[in-house]
Amino acid sequence: TLLLEKGASIPPFHVSLRTKTLIWLMEKFGPDFVLPSMVSSEDSAANDYANQPEASSMVSSERAHAILLGQINNSDQLSGLDGPTLAKMEGRHRSAGGNTLRAAVLGASDGLVSNFNLVMGVAGAAVSSSNILLTGIAGLLAGGISMALGEWISVQSSRELYERQIGIEKEEIETNPEEEIEELILIYQAKGISEEVARPLAIKLLQNPDTALDTLARDELGIDPDDLGGSAFVAAFTSFLLFSVGAIIPVIPFFILTAQTAVYTSIAFSTVGLFLVGAITTLFTGRNIFYSGLRQILFGLLAAAATYFIGSLIGVSLS
Repeated sequence: TLLLEKGASIPPFHVSLRTKTLIWLMEKFGPDFVLPSMVSSEDSAANDYANQPEASSMVSSERAHAILLGQINNSDQLSGLDGPTLAKMEGRHRSAGGNTLRAAVLGASDGLVSNFNLVMGVAGAAVSSSNILLTGIAGLLAGGISMALGEWISVQSSRELYERQIGIEKEEIETNPEEEIEELILIYQAKGISEEVARPLAIKLLQNPDTALDTLARDELGIDPDDLGGSAFVAAFTSFLLFSVGAIIPVIPFFILTAQTAVYTSIAFSTVGLFLVGAITTLFTGRNIFYSGLRQILFGLLAAAATYFIGSLIGVSLS
């Protein structure tokens, strides 16, 4: 409407490839899978109209969109959101948030870039194709196992910390329920609920130990007792798998080719992989696909060239 009022023509609307991809991912994995990417995109666009006086009426609307979408992302109730639920979401936190899609892309990217550099470094030392293949497989396994162990320790440590905090909260409910009632009242007051309303609500909740523990864990500690950060074993396996998906790309040619042909093919495979990684990142950055893909290729090839050069120097020195 604003464009028409200014006499501008409106181009035909087409659903972008990014949007189509997000729709497909949402249908396959659910809205929680793509919501963090949408939140990131909405946040980055929240101030797009700030420097456009003729569109000043849209600034607050865009910011409201970003805030609301962020609140939905922080809610455990992703289906069937109604007005009262939306009104109560302020201040809620979910302990196991994060962007699954972003983590998947970065995991594969890490495997691709690190193993591509390792393969090029060994290739620069002019060793045999079989040795390069062995090095690539060793790099895949070493990197994947390292990533998996690190992820397992991280998630398991978080779970143990959450369990300890919940255990302390449970003990406090049992030994000093009056103090917990006062804490819960203060939490609700901080959210804008009057003491007259908050006190009977807090007393009612504390009458049931299970409900009280669940409520205090979520509202006071910001922990979801049903999740606790997810499974450490699933996180470790997923981390290993995603790293391996990227790390195998530069190694594939050495299974079937030899000498410089395998090296050149590995570079070609890795270049395509780097472009795909860069393109996929546009799902949560909103940048141009070709810009992100070519940028990823540039950085990846520069790093590989550096390791190849260093490898060649080491190979000459060893010779």
